[in-house]
Amino acid sequence: MTRLTAVPRDSVSQLPQSQVWTGNRSDVGMTDLVEPPKRSFLRLLMHSMVMFGREFCYAAEGAFATPVLLSVGLPSSLYSLVWLISPVLGFILQPVVGSASDYCRSKWGRRRPYILIMGILMVLGMTLFLNGDALVTATINDRKQRHIWGVLITVFGVIVFDFSADFIDSPIKAYLFDVCSHQDKERALHFHALLTGLGGAVGYLTGAIDWKNTFLGNILGSEYQVIYVFAAINFIVFLIIHLCSIPEIPFGQDVDLQKLYMLKNHTHGYGSIESPADGHHDPNFCKPRALSVVGKLEDNLQITCIKPSEEKVLRHITLKSLIRALFSMPIHYRSLCVSHLIGWTAFLSTMLFFTDFTGQVVYNGDPYAEHNSTSYITYEQGVEAGCWGLCINAIFSAIYSYLQKILLPIIGLKGMYFVGYFLFGLGTGLIGLFPNVLSTLALCTAFGVMSSTLYTVPFNLIAEYHRKEEIEKANGGTTSSEGRGRGIDCAALTAMVQLAQILVGAGVGALVNLAGTVKVVVVTSSAISLFGCCFVGLFVQYDP
Repeated sequence: MTRLTAVPRDSVSQLPQSQVWTGNRSDVGMTDLVEPPKRSFLRLLMHSMVMFGREFCYAAEGAFATPVLLSVGLPSSLYSLVWLISPVLGFILQPVVGSASDYCRSKWGRRRPYILIMGILMVLGMTLFLNGDALVTATINDRKQRHIWGVLITVFGVIVFDFSADFIDSPIKAYLFDVCSHQDKERALHFHALLTGLGGAVGYLTGAIDWKNTFLGNILGSEYQVIYVFAAINFIVFLIIHLCSIPEIPFGQDVDLQKLYMLKNHTHGYGSIESPADGHHDPNFCKPRALSVVGKLEDNLQITCIKPSEEKVLRHITLKSLIRALFSMPIHYRSLCVSHLIGWTAFLSTMLFFTDFTGQVVYNGDPYAEHNSTSYITYEQGVEAGCWGLCINAIFSAIYSYLQKILLPIIGLKGMYFVGYFLFGLGTGLIGLFPNVLSTLALCTAFGVMSSTLYTVPFNLIAEYHRKEEIEKANGGTTSSEGRGRGIDCAALTAMVQLAQILVGAGVGALVNLAGTVKVVVVTSSAISLFGCCFVGLFVQYDP
């Protein structure tokens, strides 16, 4: 006997076509392919606000993590390795958790439990790396022990924060793709990029202000504590708004057959549903399920029929099946992942060490000098100037995110992808050749173009790929997406950020030691980005 159950829309796509009911409206009064309802401007804005808070916190990490690590005494030969540990963990776990979220049975939904857990870890990590040194100084008197514990707590905080901040992006994107129509996905992705830019701008602007001699600086103890308070409050508030924005339908939630049929067919009760003439129910009869709990149920119905064997497959996913799903990705998915890897490798090579670059190369400061020395004070001034440059990057990222709506019909996704990589490669190359304050700050606008591009274009392409597959399935065709849901696709793309950090963490320290100057970082970043121009132009598919 066929068991009737409710499954996520993603999971329907993983069943063989012969096991999914594809009747027309005349059969049961419902359409085959039903998208979630149109979301309001307010709902999409609420969903996107978490990106503002996340990027505000990222700004605090990007501006202060490397200077903090150096100031607590971490050797320069090891500080790049700090960026290696969390991405290694993320790269291993990201696809696993992304796939697991496709089958999460929480009553709160599939994605939001993961978002909440990662958000809590972000706050914990930020607490440790911005306050660890002050905490150790206040509690440990022995100078040697204070140095050791200061390094350990700060490094641990950076690792936890970096891991969770990168990890949270995948369930956020999958959450968006689950509850929004194709048009709303495009609108929301632009909101994500816009608020990402604004969050970074406000975060870097906050970091560029000298808080030492202000009222807040005197109360909280140092500028690091001031930045922490602003970032923590900001992120917690916007995370709560995000989690309350658009409800999810829990995986495996059985929908009341009586209520749904009364909604669609206006019957008077369960007994009024007609049965076959022989008095037996059709074993292939299938139960409707709700795709979203926002709006009226009758606007969100889809018919799915699952046999017990298929239900077992949907409930459990083994490591072997996960690896098979990842390696069997269509070639256009793999090419997109490679291009994303190239872009993030170039971008992170500059961004993670930019404030250190301005402090050492542009201002000729020394992070290892005594904290009351002229060289160290000069280095701190360079770090503040670097914060202004990153603020310019974030502001221009927000502006460019808006301009994308104008450019998209003109140059298309391919043109936008190419322009982002090219301008970033050109800008970082010029910064390496002419490391003075004014030109460096002016060329930070190219960072903003790249940032906005990386946050929007790849996910727009993922949405296009998914839309194409859904249309093919609705028309009775087959696709190469067997065994994969949206969660694992988003996770695979986001995992490229972790892999990029692994490459940067493993390679940048060695390059700096070999060249003897941080200038090599921006030169390498430029070369990688210009290579990426060729890749996105030749290998990425834009019309799946």
